[in-house]
Amino acid sequence: MRWHLIKFIKDKPAQPKARLLLAHGAGAGAGSDFMCQLATQLQQHHIEVWRFNFAYMQRFIDTGKRSLPDKFPLLQQQFRQLIEQCPDDLPLFAGGKSMGGRVASMLGPHSKIKAIFAFGYPFHAPKKQQWRIEHFTALGSKLFIAQGERDAFGSRDEVAAQSWPQVTVNWLTDGDHDLKPRVKSGLTQSQLIAQAAKFCSRSIDEVLLANQ
Repeated sequence: MRWHLIKFIKDKPAQPKARLLLAHGAGAGAGSDFMCQLATQLQQHHIEVWRFNFAYMQRFIDTGKRSLPDKFPLLQQQFRQLIEQCPDDLPLFAGGKSMGGRVASMLGPHSKIKAIFAFGYPFHAPKKQQWRIEHFTALGSKLFIAQGERDAFGSRDEVAAQSWPQVTVNWLTDGDHDLKPRVKSGLTQSQLIAQAAKFCSRSIDEVLLANQ
């Protein structure tokens, strides 16, 4: 796929304070309901969101033939190429849902990226003990994670006892990997997505203030 032809899905507020390059998770693309809701909420906090599909997902959208995600080095390469396409008129942040956030966190130091955001970080596969955090000690920038307390890919009980200097985790009450709470919680997925967007906005403000 020729990456310079990729079309971003752009959600532009009237007065943006920053731009977030936002990648999707492994199983659903940039146009999924979760991604649309998240982009809408981020836009309300004056964050301009540029969503995109990795090559394997775009192939599925174009052909209807589903395939596994590409290997991580290729996903990282694709992400880096898209970063270079972003103009310098706004402070740039990168992130994504689940796998997309993990890929962003693995990019290493990049002169254009101010910080990384993960919405539901896949700390490990459900019911597996192999954790995906070996790079947390050598992150290229700060990593902010909005995580559901019941996330099967890394719950509060599993993760809260750990800490990494460059990582901040914001726990969302009763949320699962898609930030869906149980009915008995009295909360909704939309509320948790809104909370995740607010956390993202607050964290962007902190990073921008620190860089002044």
